[in-house]
Amino acid sequence: MTSFIKEYFNIHPEISLALKDGKPIVALESTVITHGLPFPENLDLARSLETEIRAAGCLPATIAILDGRICVGLEPNQLDQLAQGKDILKVSSRDIAFVVTSHKWGGTTVAGTLAIAQAVGIKVFATGGIGGVHRQAPFDISADLQQLARSQLVVVCAGAKAILDIPATLEVLETNGVPVIGYKTQDFPAFFSLSSGMSVGAQVETAHEVAELAKAHWKLGQQSAVLLAVPPPAEVAMERSAVEAFIDIALGEAQQQGIHGQAVTPFLLSRVSELTSGASLRANLGLLRNNAHVAAEVAQFLYS
Repeated sequence: MTSFIKEYFNIHPEISLALKDGKPIVALESTVITHGLPFPENLDLARSLETEIRAAGCLPATIAILDGRICVGLEPNQLDQLAQGKDILKVSSRDIAFVVTSHKWGGTTVAGTLAIAQAVGIKVFATGGIGGVHRQAPFDISADLQQLARSQLVVVCAGAKAILDIPATLEVLETNGVPVIGYKTQDFPAFFSLSSGMSVGAQVETAHEVAELAKAHWKLGQQSAVLLAVPPPAEVAMERSAVEAFIDIALGEAQQQGIHGQAVTPFLLSRVSELTSGASLRANLGLLRNNAHVAAEVAQFLYS
């Protein structure tokens, strides 16, 4: 273990052993616990994602910062503390050092989780939807996209969050050399919906194909992630036109209220959930569990 890992990290013993032995691990972010859902729904989700990954034969590594220590893999009581904690920071890749040196608590975003997972050698990460280029503010580009360009992980997601400018987000991913692969689909999903109206770069049919593609990508010298776009389960997916109408309302309200920066995404997702009478929340929970399952299947082949 390198000196900087010892200095800043608390790696759960079972994760540490799995890293040493080359056993399959799936990283999970923690902002969905700290900023995405209210208690107790956030705790129920965190537990169910870990259970889903274990049931598929992999180890879950939920990542967060607790009292200035970067934790990779959490105990049940630590999940409880995150789910019920107050004044927990939202931690992107730029924020990690500050939260560590100030001994604060933080939930890691996609970018923050990617940076930490890359540092310890985890190769698969399951999330809901990545960040990207914001609508009405094309200069507001999520750090997720740049971090994807420099993190050698398979990132399993349901596309980009539907509240974003998805065509612009795909353009930035292309510019940064991030392959966007559709899992059993040619359509790039729009988080809550099966399709954004945009196409993926390539389509694969099995988890084994994903793993082989990723291995080749990195052996050929590429430094970026492989973004695996998985449509939400059909039983919870929403019609794109209906979602778009509610997003327009929420965007207008955010602008009127002067909401900006890291506060925009949580506000929009919460407001869309209210406007859809919880349908978007059900879709969110369903796709998160599905992505965790697919990520575990990929990890089984990637670590073999």
